[in-house]
Amino acid sequence: MRVRQQYGEDGSYRVDLLNEGDEPVEVVAGFLRFLAARDCSPNTLVSYAYDLRHLWRFFDRDGLSWEEFAPRHSIALLEYLRSVPSSRPRQRMTLTVVVDADGPATKLAATTVNRILAAVSSFYEYVIMAGMFDRLNPIEKRPDPALQRVSERHRPFMGGASRQRPVRRAVRVKTVQRVPRPMSDAQVEALLAQLRRLRDRVIVLLMLQGGLRPGEVLGLHLEDIAYGRRRVVVRHRDDHPKGARSKSRYERVVDLHEAETLATLSAYVMDERPTDADSPLVFLIGGRGTRRLEALSYDGLVKMFTRATTRAGIRTPWVTPHACRHTHATAMWEGGMRELTLQKRLGHASPESTRIYTRVSDPAVVVDYNRALGGQRANDEERG
Repeated sequence: MRVRQQYGEDGSYRVDLLNEGDEPVEVVAGFLRFLAARDCSPNTLVSYAYDLRHLWRFFDRDGLSWEEFAPRHSIALLEYLRSVPSSRPRQRMTLTVVVDADGPATKLAATTVNRILAAVSSFYEYVIMAGMFDRLNPIEKRPDPALQRVSERHRPFMGGASRQRPVRRAVRVKTVQRVPRPMSDAQVEALLAQLRRLRDRVIVLLMLQGGLRPGEVLGLHLEDIAYGRRRVVVRHRDDHPKGARSKSRYERVVDLHEAETLATLSAYVMDERPTDADSPLVFLIGGRGTRRLEALSYDGLVKMFTRATTRAGIRTPWVTPHACRHTHATAMWEGGMRELTLQKRLGHASPESTRIYTRVSDPAVVVDYNRALGGQRANDEERG
C-alpha cells in the first residue's frame, strides 16, 4: 500500500491511500475528503493517510476488514504497532535517523503509536457519523481521572460547570513528557556562520529571534513586514503553493526589536530575492534552475537546515528547525517574560503548550534552590 498526493488542474489538492491494486481505498478517501472540507492542512491529510496505512496493513496481516474491527482487536493493533520498524516520511519536520541494514531496526516511537491510534479513532468517528458503522468506536475512550490529580492540567473554560469531561483512550502507550531542548549559544553561532544566503539566514533568525514556526515563516507575505514598527504579522492562510500553513488559526503580531533580523530581511528582499517575481510570498527559490521563482517548501527548508547543521558539526536528531523556536521561547522565559505574554507571542491556543518551557528553567525553583543552598552553607559553617 502507498500514499498518493496529487494536484488537480483546478489547483485542488488530493491525498489517497492506494491498495495493492493501486486503487484508492474508498472509505479512507471519503474520510480524507471530509478532513479537507474541514479545512485541514495538506500535511494533516498526508499524516492521516500514512497513519491509516498502518491500520490497513494490520488488517491484511490478520485477515480483517474495517467493518469487522472491534474493541477486542485494538489490543492486537497496539502490539502490531509496537513491532513496526520506523520509516518516517519526508513530510516530517524532523531529521531521519539512519539505521544500519544489518543492525536492529528502530521501532515506532510511543508518541507515533498514540498518534496512529488517535487517527484510527477519528476515522471510526467519521464512519459512525456517516452511518457506515453501527457499533461503538473500536478505540474505546474512558473518563480521565488525571484531571482531579493534576492541578496544572488544562480545564474547560467553564471549569466544573462545563459538561465537557476529559477522556482518554483505553488503548495507548505511556509517554515521557520531555522538556524542550534549546540550542546553546555556541550552537546558534555555529549554525548562523554556515548560512551563506541571506534568505537562509533570515529564515533561521525569524525562528530564533521571533519564535515563528517554520510554516509561519514560509507563509509570510511582503505586506506582513512592518519595518518602521519593527514587527511582522503572522496571518492564517491556506493558499501556499507548497502546502505550508500556520499551525494556529490565531493571527498575531510579533515584535522584532533585534536589529539583525529586520536588517537581514530587508537586505534579502532588496538584494537577493528575485526582482522579477510576481508572488507576494517573501521566501522564494532563486538562482537559475528550473524551479526559480517557486515558493520555498517545507522540504526545502529542512534540507537547507540539515546541510547547515551538518557543516556546523551540530547535527543531532533534536536539532531541527523547530528547535529554533524552542530556543527563543526558553530565552524569553528565562529573561523574565510572563507565561501569559509568552503564550501570546508564540501563538499557543492553550497555556499547557507554553507551560513546557517553565519546566526548562523555573525562576522560582532557582530562587528557592539558591536560598536552600545558602542555608546549607550557613549550617555547615556553624557546625565547623
